[in-house]
Amino acid sequence: MSSRVTGYATIAVACLAQLIVTVDMTVLHLAAPALSAQLGASSVTMLWIVDIYGLTMAGLLVTLGNLGDRLGRRRMLVWGVSAFAVASVLAAYAPNVEMLIVARAVLGVAGAAILPATTSLLRVVFTTQKARTAAVGASAGFSAAGFAVGPIVGGLLLNQFWWGSVFLVNVPILLLVLAAARFIPESRAPQRLPLDLTSVLLSVVGVVAAVYTIKAVFFVGLWHLDVMIALVLGVVALGLFARRQRRLPVPLIDLRLFQNRQFSTSVGSNLVAVFTLSAFGLIISQYFQVVREWTPLNAGIAYVPGALAAVLAGGLLAATTINRIGRGFAVALGLVLAAIGFALLASVEAHSPYGLVVVAQIAVGAGAGLTLTVTSDTILGTVPRDRAGAAAAISVTAYELGGSLGIAIIGSVLSGIYRAQLVLPDGLPQAVVDQVRGSFSAAVANGLPEPVATAVRTAATEAYLSGIRTSMAFSAAITVVLALVVVKFLRGVPKVIDQEPVPEPDAARGA
Repeated sequence: MSSRVTGYATIAVACLAQLIVTVDMTVLHLAAPALSAQLGASSVTMLWIVDIYGLTMAGLLVTLGNLGDRLGRRRMLVWGVSAFAVASVLAAYAPNVEMLIVARAVLGVAGAAILPATTSLLRVVFTTQKARTAAVGASAGFSAAGFAVGPIVGGLLLNQFWWGSVFLVNVPILLLVLAAARFIPESRAPQRLPLDLTSVLLSVVGVVAAVYTIKAVFFVGLWHLDVMIALVLGVVALGLFARRQRRLPVPLIDLRLFQNRQFSTSVGSNLVAVFTLSAFGLIISQYFQVVREWTPLNAGIAYVPGALAAVLAGGLLAATTINRIGRGFAVALGLVLAAIGFALLASVEAHSPYGLVVVAQIAVGAGAGLTLTVTSDTILGTVPRDRAGAAAAISVTAYELGGSLGIAIIGSVLSGIYRAQLVLPDGLPQAVVDQVRGSFSAAVANGLPEPVATAVRTAATEAYLSGIRTSMAFSAAITVVLALVVVKFLRGVPKVIDQEPVPEPDAARGA
């Protein structure tokens, strides 16, 4: 089999597989109302349907990334893709919310197998700096675009079919991934690496508890019993996990990686970048559908410019940008572009020209594609090839934590501003007031008689737009601060990174 065929197959598999996994993180943004109505899902069960996917994925990324290094990265990819296809069918035809929650959990497990495997295969197959950066760029661009493509897919399918179609559409694409995977050679760590089951248990419990705490604390408060239990459990489990990793000869996560400035700064940059991007996708979805009252189809199509910008910036411009200005300034440039997009949306109104939103989306998409490509390539380039799966798992776990933090914190800021700025007409029943204060969507579809309904919608829209503007200004500020930090800590990093500065565990023992 020629190296060219292997390379093309690896890029195709990485792009399509990562796109599918990230699309499923956001595809329910548009499908949630129809799904809730047809299955009779309550607000609590809807939260579980949406969140269980990310919870299971985040908890198992480190474990399955390490298993890929040990058992075979291609094998782990095939297992994950096959399970994702089966779970997609189960989710599409779920007869009740319980079955849908189970199917979404299996999707999360499968996603945890897919993401580290595809990323580590890029590290193994593409052995030169230029080729690896281009391949990682294409993959990262598709991954970043997935946040926007999810609502696009949801809008297009919901315009013609039932809610289950947003899951069923995965299957033909996943079959293509399985066909292309046949042209990728198997790879695994050259030495037999033991898997410490205690570390596996501690990592799963710690990460799931941490992500659950992040999601819950901003919605029900820290002093809820289940949130406090999750917080304590997460802190204890992660503390024990870190202590154990320092003592094991072959740890699940080599904590010495974080002593490398290039690695730790890139992982942190990924976390903060996805922190702002995840909230951006959710807020823009609400703006198109609820504020501007566009159909799901029109709302989905409106995402196209940002998605294309992410793919083009990651796949075509990243390598050239690194060669011209260096890694630190390339990441900072991407962050500044994203900050410009956030700042533009900080001035949005109910009937702002669509051109303003397009420019903002292109800036955010291009910035995300460039940033995530350069940081992902830097992470892969600073670790030994036989631990590529473990490093990829750390990177993707940062994605998950960043996404959870972004939706929780920035979503909380938006909700808080909405409630603080909402001024409703006098004389409304208290039940209506509580409903409108709790949800902007409820204000739009309140069913009140005219002209009271118009007054309520107008007040709620103004309050919600104030929340959007504040949260986007907040995102812009965070992104600019991160850009300054990146310039400081990634300045002077070589344009070409293809060394293995972190010693292998065996070598370290013999030193």
